[in-house]
Amino acid sequence: MIEKHVLIDSASDWVHIAPGLRRKLIHTANLMQVVVEFSNGPASVPDPFHDHPHEQVSYVAEGELILFIQGIGEKTLRQGDLFAIPSGIPHTVQILTPVVRIIDSFTPLREEFINP
Repeated sequence: MIEKHVLIDSASDWVHIAPGLRRKLIHTANLMQVVVEFSNGPASVPDPFHDHPHEQVSYVAEGELILFIQGIGEKTLRQGDLFAIPSGIPHTVQILTPVVRIIDSFTPLREEFINP
């Protein structure tokens, strides 16, 4: 029997962030998972750097991209690769294929994603 506090298929609908960029998410009280889909690639330049106080672990579910971590370097990632970004570290991506899908996990929750 499934406990009633267990969430099954309660992910949000897709939210369109910008042309060719959308996300959907699911979360518990302390952990968030976000599917981010870029369908506007390949890109000729990286997106702008950003950082956040959340720890991030990500899985490349589809496509190919370059991950840039400020002060550390860059790495080309493909389907099946994983990466982690500590809190407060500036980072960005450059999409190399027509579609890239990344599965991000965050702690603590990205409240701005829940209540935009």
